[in-house]
Amino acid sequence: MIDRMLAPWQPALLSLLRFVTGLLFMHVGIAKMFKFPVLPQFANLPPLIQVAGTLELIGGALVMIGLFTRPVAFILSGLMACAYFIGHMFKGRIDAPVWMPLLNGGSAAILYCFIFLYLSAAGGGPYSLDASMRNKS
Repeated sequence: MIDRMLAPWQPALLSLLRFVTGLLFMHVGIAKMFKFPVLPQFANLPPLIQVAGTLELIGGALVMIGLFTRPVAFILSGLMACAYFIGHMFKGRIDAPVWMPLLNGGSAAILYCFIFLYLSAAGGGPYSLDASMRNKS
């Protein structure tokens, strides 16, 4: 019963998921690149993290508006996989397994990775610039 009730909302919810994910991801890029809000962990970023911040800012904006959603989301999914394995996997408590996301701060990276992977397969949804451009042609 609930699946019949929610099924008509699936296309709109895909677009909403895309928009909110892009918005939150772009916000991380803004914090890294423009130091707003001021966060101590983003004070002196190494070059690799600056590249990641640029991808987060531009890629998050493109995903948010739904432009080139599939290829951009695929790239961002890979970025987040790298972020987890490079930046989080080996940070953790000594007395616990290093791969545990709750202990190494990698939960967000894993979620972003799989949400972007889903968006790369599903596309931007009906309320995206991709859909708008497809409908015009």
